[in-house]
Amino acid sequence: MTYFGITDKGSVRAVNQDAFRAEDVPERGAAALVLCDGMGGERAGEVASETAAGAFAEYALERFSDAVPPLADDTAREAAAWANLRVYDRAMRDDACRGMGTTLVAAVITAEDCVIVNVGDSRCYWMAEGQLQQVTKDHSLVQEMVDAGLIDREQARTHPRRNVITRAVGMERRVPCDIFRIDLRPGDTLLLCSDGLSNMVTDRELAGVLSHETELKDAGEKLLSMALERGAPDNVTVLLARL
Repeated sequence: MTYFGITDKGSVRAVNQDAFRAEDVPERGAAALVLCDGMGGERAGEVASETAAGAFAEYALERFSDAVPPLADDTAREAAAWANLRVYDRAMRDDACRGMGTTLVAAVITAEDCVIVNVGDSRCYWMAEGQLQQVTKDHSLVQEMVDAGLIDREQARTHPRRNVITRAVGMERRVPCDIFRIDLRPGDTLLLCSDGLSNMVTDRELAGVLSHETELKDAGEKLLSMALERGAPDNVTVLLARL
């Protein structure tokens, strides 16, 4: 597996509150990719995202070293729960971090399976045989409005309350997460991104870049440039992996 990640604070924000980690264990055919978009006053959002991303990746790596290889969905659920607990405990112990939280989207890949887990509105896309599919479903106010038929997906991208999420890591001692199993095959590409990218670049444009750029580094840098050229009012993070 190859992967590439890049992040930028964007054109407006003073601090980058996004974080990502990518770890693999080639001899086990296992990898963990995680991206978090933090929220909170001062630098608390940065603390939340770094804490969650690090906790998720470290837990997955520990499980990958078990004598009996773990199931991907068990590892994803447990790693997300551990990341949530780490952020929640930090917020409870540090007044400067009180109320902080973060989105989380991650892929856990083993020799037998690939599982995607998400909390919040950071997304995972899957590119297979030239077709791009959004795997995750946002936990957000505008997604609920789309589901209710009040607005369409294009309106959701520019809605003034598009940044309001309905679920986040670290806000409570436990958080529900969504799990998706995908049939990842050699040549397929995964894109994990924060809403700083998905709010600025359409799904069709994402598919176009991933189709035309053969190198992950070139694709990641191109997507970041597109978001920056359009004003990038939020932090932008792109994490790509190819089997």
